[in-house]
Amino acid sequence: MTVRTPVGIIGAGPAGLMLAHLLDRAGIESVVVEHRSRDYVESRVRAGVLEHGAAQLLRESGAGERMDREGLVHRGIYLQFDGSRHHIDFMDLTGRTILVYGQQEVVKDLIAARLAAGGSILFEAEATEVCGIDDGQPVIRFRHEGASDEVTCDFIAACDGSHGVGRIAMQRSASTYEREYPHAWLGVLARTPPTSEELIYAYHERGFALHSMRSPEVSRLYLQVPAGEDMGAWPEGRVWDELRVRLGEPELQTGEILDVGITPMRSLVIEPMQRGRLFLAGDAAHVVPPTGAKGMNLALADVRELAAALVEWYTSGSRPRLERYSQECLTRVWRAEHFSAFMTSLLHRDADGDPFEHKLRLANLTYITQSRAAATSLAENYTSAASGVGE
Repeated sequence: MTVRTPVGIIGAGPAGLMLAHLLDRAGIESVVVEHRSRDYVESRVRAGVLEHGAAQLLRESGAGERMDREGLVHRGIYLQFDGSRHHIDFMDLTGRTILVYGQQEVVKDLIAARLAAGGSILFEAEATEVCGIDDGQPVIRFRHEGASDEVTCDFIAACDGSHGVGRIAMQRSASTYEREYPHAWLGVLARTPPTSEELIYAYHERGFALHSMRSPEVSRLYLQVPAGEDMGAWPEGRVWDELRVRLGEPELQTGEILDVGITPMRSLVIEPMQRGRLFLAGDAAHVVPPTGAKGMNLALADVRELAAALVEWYTSGSRPRLERYSQECLTRVWRAEHFSAFMTSLLHRDADGDPFEHKLRLANLTYITQSRAAATSLAENYTSAASGVGE
């Protein structure tokens, strides 16, 4: 089977689906090729924090109705360290808020919008190769239902994550900047009510912890663990005990664990994010440690820019915005990488427990919570580093 479409999109995550949705609204057809099943992509647990600009993009595109109805608006976050808890009030400092709404919920909304518009998503279709990107005849080759098929198109948007064929094709002519961190996150999604109305970022002598939420009944909780840690070292009882200690929440209730896993932490950027008729977006182009809550926001910001550039090309034949895609995105990406690295360094204990570094972190956290200027800098980056709002 050969499918012809203006834009071929690899990956049905937030980036690929939002790009398809924005193109649909502009009258530009596309085909989305996704390796996994619909059930899988709608249920995989990922990020849950939307910046002000990302939430606004969902609203303006017509895909934000359920988000506004069910999402949890947060005025700020709590920083906890040295036995005390401090509030960083984003609304007071920047006039902006964040919204907690699970990535899988964003995916559900965008799939529904795509299908309602009559668009195509080929689930369980594994992209195996992209070719023709340098000679103006792009092709996505994929396997679907046991057959070898292809999508021919004008442009390819690779939104297929850090191990997809898009990055493989790009790496032959691009530079890769990468950092591996010596710690990982053990994440738990549990049916237990949140103990706080906003996120708690905790720096503790035993390591970092994060208290987040997905609904009034479901919490998302994280613990710093060594890189390469095995889940077998963390029975449920130990997880709950450690969360209570690091978060300073002795009343945190044990609940049914809906999802659990260990996620390595790394930073990675591909430069440039485009080659010929191939464009990377989201995790295919850059990975950030989750401490700064930037992953999904960066992905949505990428495709907002790419969609606008493609619409300009199809309506007027103008190429300058397409040619500036990498430049426009990478300025924002590196700012988000810097903030994510800063938050990771600030809140994670060194593996060797260096007492000097411990005291430096406490001093920096104290400064942030006592200086309005320092708190404002954190708030500006947290609420807008990926979306560019307020710049």
